[in-house]
Amino acid sequence: MERLRKTDPTPSRISHEAHGLAWLADSGPGAARVVPVLDRGPTWIDEPLLTRASPTPRAAEDFGRALARTHAAGATHLGAPPPGHHGDGWMGDAPLTLPPSPDRASASWGEFYATERIAPYLDCGAFAPDEARAIDRLCDRLCAGGLDHDQPGLVAAHGALAARTHGDLWSGNVMWTPDGTVLIDPAAQGGHAEEDLAALAVFGCPHLERIIAAYDEASPLADGWRERTGLHQLHILIVHCALFGRAYAADLLAVVRRFA
Repeated sequence: MERLRKTDPTPSRISHEAHGLAWLADSGPGAARVVPVLDRGPTWIDEPLLTRASPTPRAAEDFGRALARTHAAGATHLGAPPPGHHGDGWMGDAPLTLPPSPDRASASWGEFYATERIAPYLDCGAFAPDEARAIDRLCDRLCAGGLDHDQPGLVAAHGALAARTHGDLWSGNVMWTPDGTVLIDPAAQGGHAEEDLAALAVFGCPHLERIIAAYDEASPLADGWRERTGLHQLHILIVHCALFGRAYAADLLAVVRRFA
């Protein structure tokens, strides 16, 4: 088997990825397929080299249903780290807070999203003062609970406090293979399931509507999910602002002005 060796000088990034892949793979029957970890060291990880295939509508529908089952496997709390990983994590090169236990985490999704997924990146230098104030106003609204909403049906039915999410599910982290889709490069954590779905739309994803329709059939999304897509994209957008500057600021601020 051909192997792909990924190296990183930061051991916590390798730990978060390796434990995240194992946690996602342990989501139960019918869950999304995840690239396996063949071997790893403190600063490297070996994975099989995947064969690419053209995306098909059938594979997209299968993926939507499988992702719903992954989310339904649940997590103990919002921001929960994958078991075995200690400390904070990473979304690409951006640090990611991972509260280690429920008593250290926000119970409200809006408060968690504002304080742990938006506010930590607000001083990245990509925003003018009036833009930062607008983001602050949205964080206040999130913390007040006015934008909280239910998890999808399967997550709620299983009694999970949070969904088991990939955490960085832009389309480049969905590999289309002859045997179906395979997830790679997670920032795995407990979160809101709608964030994974929203991330797929940030840069476009083949057959996205079929993915979401199959997901919604398997695990019905809460009313208003489509209108919340931008809200759930704010985290990935502000991370991109922190890493790459103002190139993504206009998209982020358009969402902020809609919800603030």
